[in-house]
Amino acid sequence: MKTLKIPEATIIRLSVYSRYLTEVDRKGIITISSRDIAEGVGVSPAQVRKDLAYFGEFGTRGVGYNVKDLRQHILRILGLSVDWSVSLVGAGNLGLALSTYKGFRKRGFIITSIFDTDPQKVGTMVGDVEIMPIERLVEVAKQNRTQIGIVAVPASAAQEVVDQLIKADVKAILNFAQVVLNVPPEIELRNVDLVVNLEVLTFNVSAQR
Repeated sequence: MKTLKIPEATIIRLSVYSRYLTEVDRKGIITISSRDIAEGVGVSPAQVRKDLAYFGEFGTRGVGYNVKDLRQHILRILGLSVDWSVSLVGAGNLGLALSTYKGFRKRGFIITSIFDTDPQKVGTMVGDVEIMPIERLVEVAKQNRTQIGIVAVPASAAQEVVDQLIKADVKAILNFAQVVLNVPPEIELRNVDLVVNLEVLTFNVSAQR
């Protein structure tokens, strides 16, 4: 892999390519061209080739890419050739919806622990995972060698939860709380603000009028 900085947009498109290749593979298609991929995901063939070129040369000129091989290459690039242990903090409506989302497991993100402060929820099961008191977060996350944390708690509690995840040696955090969080530079933090995304949609719709 080249050492140059990879644009985040490229990583996002690689994820889309890999999911499209999974669908194509299920149909029994053996080889595919950059044009086929581009048409399937809504970008240009040149963009597909440019994105892949960051990581080496794949496929054969005039023939295309082997679907299975290219999919595996992309999964390795994304770090998805292994399963990832995930801790979910917050078993409210959003947290429960996330915990039962089958797409996580399909992509190798295994929710191995769930935590909440509500004593009525602690001890109950979500699938095969027991909701535990948040006081056990550091202990259990370390035992599971958890590297990813999902924060689905009220904004007022989010920073304290993040601090606990960092103590548990979690390396990456997906935050759904609408608050700015402080984390060390070595921690990967991604914020998901659903309202902001809706506002981007309304801006784009309004701008087209």
